Amino acid sequence: MSKGFRPDTICVQAGWNPKKGEPRVLPIYQSTTFKYDTTEEMGRLFALEDEGYFYTRLQNPTNDAVAEKIAQLEGGVAAMLTSSGQAANFYTIANLCQAGDHIVCSAKVYGGTFNLYAATIRKLGIECTFVDPDAPAEEIDAAFRPNTKAVVGETIANPALTVLDIEKFAALAHAHGVPLIVDNTFATPINCRPFLFGADIVTHSTTKYMDGHAMAVGGCIVDSGNFDWDAYADKFPGLTTPDETYHGVVYTKQFGKKAFITKATAQLMRDLGSIPSPMNSFLLNVGLETLPLRVEKHCSNAKKTAEFLKGHEKVEFVNCAMLEGDRYYETARKYMPSGTCGVLSFGLKGTKEDAVRFMDSLKLCAIVTHVADARTCVLHPASHTHRQMNDEQLREAGVTPGMIRLSVGIENPQDIIEDLAQALEQV
Repeated sequence: MSKGFRPDTICVQAGWNPKKGEPRVLPIYQSTTFKYDTTEEMGRLFALEDEGYFYTRLQNPTNDAVAEKIAQLEGGVAAMLTSSGQAANFYTIANLCQAGDHIVCSAKVYGGTFNLYAATIRKLGIECTFVDPDAPAEEIDAAFRPNTKAVVGETIANPALTVLDIEKFAALAHAHGVPLIVDNTFATPINCRPFLFGADIVTHSTTKYMDGHAMAVGGCIVDSGNFDWDAYADKFPGLTTPDETYHGVVYTKQFGKKAFITKATAQLMRDLGSIPSPMNSFLLNVGLETLPLRVEKHCSNAKKTAEFLKGHEKVEFVNCAMLEGDRYYETARKYMPSGTCGVLSFGLKGTKEDAVRFMDSLKLCAIVTHVADARTCVLHPASHTHRQMNDEQLREAGVTPGMIRLSVGIENPQDIIEDLAQALEQV
């Protein structure tokens, strides 16, 4: 399918192109293995000399069809699905770094991502320096080291709702000869395509808006194909020097613009797993077909809800970049002119206990450890997703003790607002 189609069409049509007599709907290839007629045929697959399927941990037709759809949505050359968004974020770093390396990351990121980069990869010998994404470029530039291998940020930070200045971060990364990795989960490629602004690799927790129905955990990595790994060959030996586990293949020489995703699939997925089940990929594809419709409704509902909260006497602040006057309003208009996402955060005037009482009084809005699906839900970040952080780390992540994260669903907006209003009366 041509990549010239618009996102709405790609969501419905891309990835699976049935031939005469084949199923119109993407099939679930629920098989771990695939048959070949000769030993030589399978041997060439193991040697990366031919394309094809032999074991689902590496590749599966259902998974690949959905990965191709997401690659087209982002405008990338290739994509790889993972079993979760966390796996996607880990694999992007593991594909570039080894013990002794270093990355730079925005401090305004999801709590799980913060822990992954602050603690887990440190145990593997990879260090991370967190920077204030709103700091001047010169201040962020000081965080780079000779062994820095990547820069990481979130298009819209979870839950601080910080909007990343993608062009600023891309310029800094490229000045040091490293790629910019952007988690585009909240904005989705419907509202923002980071590659257009200089990002090199995009990740997603497909569990969120892409799935849209809280049915299947998953992740995705998309490569733009724009970063010239060979130009910085000494920095990225895993891509530019022979891989002895594959008979000396050099990924950039043999696979060109698809080198990053090929290495992630052939090497990391081979050794670490974290592949999604074909059934989960099938469910993800069903969600993707309605993504543009849902994103538009999420944004419309969230803006109306944010306007209500902003005007309420018991609400101290509202973070929603679609509101004029929000500190990220202009940045959001630059990168996401059609809207940001359905997630907003706000704080009540009062104590942490007041926030808890408010949440416990909600009837329509559910308290769940999830975000960005069809149903409206709330969460208290300091108690839930960011519970492992200390006070200083919470401040750096933009999380206050009384902050409430509200993921606005696609219900009738007036019903959502009325539920919030009755809960506010209990505070």
